[in-house]
Amino acid sequence: MANENKKVVKVAGIGHSPSSIACTNDYMISLRKLDRLLEIDAENFRVKVEGGMRVDKLNDILYDNNMALSILGSISDQTIAGAICVGYHGTGTKFPILNTYVSEIELMLASGEIRTFKNPNEEFKAVLCSLGCLGIILSVTIQCERAFKLDQTEFPAKLEDVLSSLDAYTNSADHFRMLWYPHTDYVLCYAASRTDKPLNPRKSNWFKDRLIGFYLLELLFYIATFFNFLIPYINLFYFKFFSTRQQFVDRSYNVFNFDCLFKQYAFECAIPIKETAHYLLKLKTWLEDNPNVYVHFGVEIRFSKRDDIWISPCYEQDSCWLNILMFRPYGKEYTREKWWRINEELMIECNGRPHWAKTHNMRKSDLVKLYTKFEEFDAMRKRLDPNEIFINDCLRQLFSN
Repeated sequence: MANENKKVVKVAGIGHSPSSIACTNDYMISLRKLDRLLEIDAENFRVKVEGGMRVDKLNDILYDNNMALSILGSISDQTIAGAICVGYHGTGTKFPILNTYVSEIELMLASGEIRTFKNPNEEFKAVLCSLGCLGIILSVTIQCERAFKLDQTEFPAKLEDVLSSLDAYTNSADHFRMLWYPHTDYVLCYAASRTDKPLNPRKSNWFKDRLIGFYLLELLFYIATFFNFLIPYINLFYFKFFSTRQQFVDRSYNVFNFDCLFKQYAFECAIPIKETAHYLLKLKTWLEDNPNVYVHFGVEIRFSKRDDIWISPCYEQDSCWLNILMFRPYGKEYTREKWWRINEELMIECNGRPHWAKTHNMRKSDLVKLYTKFEEFDAMRKRLDPNEIFINDCLRQLFSN
C-alpha cells in the first residue's frame, strides 16, 4: 500500500529519541506486541528476540537464565530494534556499542520480502546500524555473557585532573564515565568493574534522591528560567550535595542504568578519544568567555571501543561520547541555541560524528567525509528501498546535500 500510494512508513518504538528520526504523517507501525522471546541458548549465551522487545524486559529474561548483555546505556526502556537502529552504547574503552554483539538480524524489506542478514555477509555491517531506512527489524540474535555483578565506585574530581590522566582513569575500570558540572571545575566519576563480591546495592533515600534530586531540582531550574544567573549556583550546589564518595555492588543492569530525571533536550556526539581534552577544555573556556550563557549540569562523558559497522559513530575510531543536555522543567523551554552551536562546531573541529538519535545539522556532504562507507550505505538503501518508503523528512536531510 505504501509503495503504491508513495507514502512513508516508520516504526515507532517508545519515542525516546529527541529527534524526528522515527516520525511521519503517513503510516506508523508499532512493534510493541512483537516482543516475544524466540530462542535462548544458555550454554552459549545467545538469545533471539523479536524487534519490539524492550531492553529492560530482555534484561529480566536474561538474568532469569544466568545471562546478561555485556554493555548497556543509561536507560533500558527502548525497544531492541530501536536501540540497534541508532547505535546503542554504554561506556568502557574495551567495550564496543551493543550492535557489535548482534550476530543475526531478520529484516522486512520495502518489497515485503523477509531477509536474514548475518556474518560473513558484508551487507550485515550496514544492517547493524541502519537508522530504520533499510527495512523493519523483525528479530535480533545477540551474543550475551554469563550474568555478572558490577562493583561501582563514585567519586568527585577536578575536570582538568581527569583529562590530564585520562588513560589512567578509563583503564582503571571496565566501565568508566564522568559527569561534568558546567560553570564549575568539577566532575563526578563512576568506575564500575565485574566482581564476585556479594550484592551490596545502593541504599535508596527518598528525601535525598527524589525530593532533593528530582522535585526540588525541577523547581529550581523552573525558577531559573526567570533568573538565569541562578544556574551556576544550582549546578554547584548539586555537585556538592551528591559528590560524596560511595561504593556499591549490584546486578549489571542496575549499575549501567540510572535515572535521567525529567524532560530534556539532548545533543550527543562521538569524537576520537584523543580529542577529549581538547573538546572539553575548549568548551569550558568558551563558557567562561560567554558569561551570559547559562547551561545545566551535566555533560555526560562516556567511551566506546572502535568497530567496523558501516555508519556506526564509532566506525574505525575509539570514541568519547559527549552528551549535552538542557532540561525542560515542567515543560518550560530554555534558550539553548548558542550552547548547541558551540558543541556542534567543536564536534566538527574534532572530526566527531553525531549520535543518530539526537538532533544535529549534518548532511551527506559532511557525512561522506566521516564515513568511508557512507556512499555504499546510501547505494544499498536505494537498492533495497527504491521508492524510499522508509525515508522521512529527517532522514531525507541526511541523504541529501
